[in-house]
Amino acid sequence: MSDITLVLLGAGSATRFRNDTAHIYPKKQWLYTNNKPLWLEVANNFEHIYSFAKIVIVSSPEDIAYMQNFASYCFVEGGASRQASLKNALAQVESPYILVSDIARCCLDQSMIERVLEAKGKANCIVPMLQAVDTIYQEALPINRESIKLIQTPQLSSTQVLRTALDQEKEFSDDSSAIVAIGGSVTFVEGSLHAHKLTRISDLNKLPCLQAPSQDCFSGFGVDIHPFEVNKTMMLCGIEIDSVDYGFKAHSDGDVAIHALIDALLGACGMGDIGELYPDNDMQYANIDSKILLKDSVAKIRSVGFDIVNVDMTIMAQAPRLLNYKDKMKERIAELIAIEKRYVNIKATTAEKMGFVGRKEGVMVQAVANVKYFDWSKI
Repeated sequence: MSDITLVLLGAGSATRFRNDTAHIYPKKQWLYTNNKPLWLEVANNFEHIYSFAKIVIVSSPEDIAYMQNFASYCFVEGGASRQASLKNALAQVESPYILVSDIARCCLDQSMIERVLEAKGKANCIVPMLQAVDTIYQEALPINRESIKLIQTPQLSSTQVLRTALDQEKEFSDDSSAIVAIGGSVTFVEGSLHAHKLTRISDLNKLPCLQAPSQDCFSGFGVDIHPFEVNKTMMLCGIEIDSVDYGFKAHSDGDVAIHALIDALLGACGMGDIGELYPDNDMQYANIDSKILLKDSVAKIRSVGFDIVNVDMTIMAQAPRLLNYKDKMKERIAELIAIEKRYVNIKATTAEKMGFVGRKEGVMVQAVANVKYFDWSKI
């Protein structure tokens, strides 16, 4: 059995990447290469190189449940810093050695990784590095570039030594720095020019291992029903219906159309349902404006690598009459989910006086949404 655990770090919010321009991009670990998110592609490629005792993926808390739909690795919540995230991962490590890499260093050079693994035991930490080739200044003065080492990951460490090193109060940018600070030994091996780290949008041009995302399209269906409640404002598709003196009985504002749409969007992405994300026994959502829930859902969907293609909704209501509101509804939904109005379709129909809808006891809405992977290759 292997004596090395692989830890892949990907708990950051990718702020420099996502806000590289005015556009808000997905988290970089959720960019798709063909039909896999980047974090999964990296983990799978490491598996092809070496058989590890365990693979630990460190992620932000909000992504872990979704990640578990993709693979059965050990998932760990990250901390407020790289060091805190790695300490969380170490709690799951039982092997004597640990190989730590950043998911953002996504183009794996098998030869470099093998050099790191083959040096196991030669020092407390084995580090891939590149020699500097350009002239280097520190502030206003040139320094000897022969003494400069550009440090990369993955780094292979003694698990026990790394645990001790990370218990220091000082924050370190990598494993080797922490180990050196407690007097530990470090051995360098040749790194790789191919192991470029994805930090900004412009770095995508330096990562030839990445394939353009699949052009697959995914559909989701949502349905919601709410009875009427007197003396409550009626909200539908984020628009106030001012022709009635009743609204919807619900934990939130009861916007049955937005609730159905959220379920359709989540379904298209395989992200569960509205009750999982915004449970009706949680008081923070009591009487909440459903527009807030929709915008939050869209932000979650986009953060994990999806774009919304179009939505189609059918509102089944014997009352109130909605013909004069449909165009405003389309405008509001398009605004909330940030797509063009022409990609939003809203239909209204009655129930021909049949059932609870026909008896004017409530409203039912059905929604269909289509999504696709964010196509970073066209940036």
